[in-house]
Amino acid sequence: MRIIVCAKQVPDTNEVKIDPVTGTLIREGVPSILNPDDANAIEAALELRDRYPGTTVSVISMGPPQALYMLRECLAMGADEAYLLSSRAFGGADTCATSTTLAAGVRKIGDYDIIFAGRQAIDGDTAQVGPQTAQRLGLPSVTYVSKIREIKEKTIIVERALEDGFEVIEINRPCMLTAVKELNTPRYMSIERIEEAYAKDITIWDENDVRLAPEDCGLKASPTQVFRSFTPPPKGAGEMLAGTISEMSAALVERLTAKHVI
Repeated sequence: MRIIVCAKQVPDTNEVKIDPVTGTLIREGVPSILNPDDANAIEAALELRDRYPGTTVSVISMGPPQALYMLRECLAMGADEAYLLSSRAFGGADTCATSTTLAAGVRKIGDYDIIFAGRQAIDGDTAQVGPQTAQRLGLPSVTYVSKIREIKEKTIIVERALEDGFEVIEINRPCMLTAVKELNTPRYMSIERIEEAYAKDITIWDENDVRLAPEDCGLKASPTQVFRSFTPPPKGAGEMLAGTISEMSAALVERLTAKHVI
């Protein structure tokens, strides 16, 4: 069985700031990390490899050359091989163009049984790339996978997380599954695997390698345009009321009346 995982390098959102004048992200000095949901996707693939001998796990990502460091991390977790789709032609891609490029890369890898991806990336939170990639590949997909129940000869049974529970779905293979954090706990990198990761070659492809015309990828193929990014203005400090319930209720009514709320 061959499994492909779509992964993304993202800025650490705990460190991201927005320029109040230009409304753009301040990327200088912001560390990049493996997207958390993608780490769960990689772990799911590795767990299946542990259960089914002969399974291989490939990781593919679209990004700048610095994404090689993230792919090394994926290899250090235990992935067998990694591919980076990197070119200036891919720059400025929205989810539509990103899924087109990833699908082209997956087609070039070929011969896969399952594709995993994270539910969404923390820098965009769209949750669109996984399903869109599946659509471009003509594959069935299940999003928000929280448990893998059983793998049969031609199908796989999974649980899909809902707001108030879960649903059990049996889906034909090959297929696309997007993982949520409840699916598993990603394993740590060992010193031995880190050393092995830096000894492996990572394949880098541009638009010519995956047979994409420049107008079919990147900004030129992106119908989505970001109008403005901003942070909400900070709110004033709250006021804590003290006293008995009756006293606090009276004080609250008095303040709400003064603000013409009631």
